[in-house]
Amino acid sequence: MESLHALIEQVIGDRTLITATLSQLRNKGEAAYTKVQIKPVELKGKLHYQFAYYIGPKVEHRNVPAESAAEEMVTLLRETFRQGLLCTVEADYQVLISKKYKVSILTKSPSKQEVPDLAHNRRKRYVLEDGVPVPFLVELGIMNNEGKVLARKYDKFRQINRFLEMVEDVLADLPTGRPLTIVDFGCGKSYLTFALYHYLSVRAKRELNIVGLDLKADVIEHCSALAVRLGYSRLRFLVGDIADYNELDQVDMVVTLHACDTATDAALEKAVRWGASVILSVPCCQHELFSQIESEVLNPLLSHGILKERFSALATDAIRAKLLDLMGYRTQLLEFIDMEHTPKNILIRAVKSSAGDNAAKWREYSAFRDFLGAKPYLERVCADLLPAENTDQGE
Repeated sequence: MESLHALIEQVIGDRTLITATLSQLRNKGEAAYTKVQIKPVELKGKLHYQFAYYIGPKVEHRNVPAESAAEEMVTLLRETFRQGLLCTVEADYQVLISKKYKVSILTKSPSKQEVPDLAHNRRKRYVLEDGVPVPFLVELGIMNNEGKVLARKYDKFRQINRFLEMVEDVLADLPTGRPLTIVDFGCGKSYLTFALYHYLSVRAKRELNIVGLDLKADVIEHCSALAVRLGYSRLRFLVGDIADYNELDQVDMVVTLHACDTATDAALEKAVRWGASVILSVPCCQHELFSQIESEVLNPLLSHGILKERFSALATDAIRAKLLDLMGYRTQLLEFIDMEHTPKNILIRAVKSSAGDNAAKWREYSAFRDFLGAKPYLERVCADLLPAENTDQGE
């Protein structure tokens, strides 16, 4: 065992270990777990090793400080397992331990020519990290006071991080040199509104004013009180309807999540008329095109209600994206995590840009619209914002 101990001490001390897998129980039934996988992770600037214990279909994790990791591995191999595979930068080591504790170490060329990944598994890539307390996440019951994400809230934690990744991608497209103005239409419980404020104000150190708007007075009252507790002085919540909100003359970013049917289009119209630099929209139920679409060619699809509903939703978002392109935006449709409605949803992300070849864009758009027999709300209400030669279409 001395040679094995020396090898483990070396790869841990040199920080060359990429991953290790311990398997083949010495005495079946004595240990609750059947396999342990180990990899280096960086937590709060310090090297640790994450031990993943496989217990049936579940996995339990322990993060062990680097100075204790070698002894932990040796103990597991001495008392619990008969086999180990250590993958390092220089070589891979196959460890075999007999019933009488005779150790054989086979060396071969490394299967992975790479520097150990210290990311704390894939969650480490998130903008907000599990294990690091974030005040608004604690207040909203997503984290405990130590920063541990609660198991039942992990989907919401992933959703918030996915949203912030999309914001991070367009940060450079927002104006600089002055405070930002942001409006969140239909903010609801405002998980993402608080996340946006935390990321831009606390993390990115941007001056900003955010307005959250929703029709539910009790929800707005709750969110306003939470903003006060958090000290988010530039975050306001108001009761109101998207179509009636006219408090601002200029807005830099518009967020609209789960606005129902053409309420999404009303928010997009507001955003375009404000000249918003960035628009982030996750549509909800979309009924407008369902009653409009007619096509003999598509009848095998449209004759099934569930397929027609899904197709209508996709077509609606395709129309919205192309109309935003025509009004001077660079538009993307992105996959968005949404635990409240479906496992996956679509987010429309539009960034203000040059108009480009509007004639070609219009031909493409109008051909698609006319093929479906659609009369989109967004086109009608934004007719004066579209190039003049285009607005005689789709009447």
